[in-house]
Amino acid sequence: MTKEQLIDLIELRYKRDEKRLETVDFTRIKQRLLKNEQAILSLIYMEQTKGEPAFWYHNKEKDLYVFVDSSKESPDRRSICYDKEARISRKKFPPETSAIELVEKHNLQILDETMYYELQKLGPFDTKTSSWILTPNSIRDQKGALFCDYHYGRVFTYCNGADSYYGSRGFRAFIEV
Repeated sequence: MTKEQLIDLIELRYKRDEKRLETVDFTRIKQRLLKNEQAILSLIYMEQTKGEPAFWYHNKEKDLYVFVDSSKESPDRRSICYDKEARISRKKFPPETSAIELVEKHNLQILDETMYYELQKLGPFDTKTSSWILTPNSIRDQKGALFCDYHYGRVFTYCNGADSYYGSRGFRAFIEV
C-alpha cells in the first residue's frame, strides 16, 4: 500500500464519519500525515491487519491528530496474549507475540478503558470479538490483564490471565500524529 492510497482511505473514512466527529479541515490532517513517515508506516500496519485506521479526534491541547482502529471487530492481530512477560511465562503453546510487543514494534499505543468506552460511542464495536486494553499495574502485578467487548447494548470490561489468548481476542490501537 502506498502513502497516497492510505491517505485516500483515511479521507474516505473521514467523510463517512464526518457527522459523528468534530469538524477539522482534512487538508490539515493530510499535511500532518505527509510530514510524518513513521506515522504513515504505523497506519499502513494498522490497515494491513484490517484495523481500518480512521481519524478520531484532534487533541487541541497537544495539537495532535488521533487515529484509531475503526474496524467493527477486533483487528486481525489476534491469538496473542497481553504482553511479553505473559508470553514468556506461558509453559504450553506460547503465542508468537503479544499485544504490547506489537504496539511497541509499530509505534502505536493500545487503548485504555476510558478510550475504549469513548470509541464505543461511535460503535458498536467488538460484538463478536474482544480487545485487550491497557491494564493498570495493580492488576498486571497479579498476572491479570483487562479486555473489553460490547454485548446487550453496553460495553463490558473483564479481567483474564495476561497469558491467555483466543482467536477472537486482539487489541485496538491508536496513534497521535
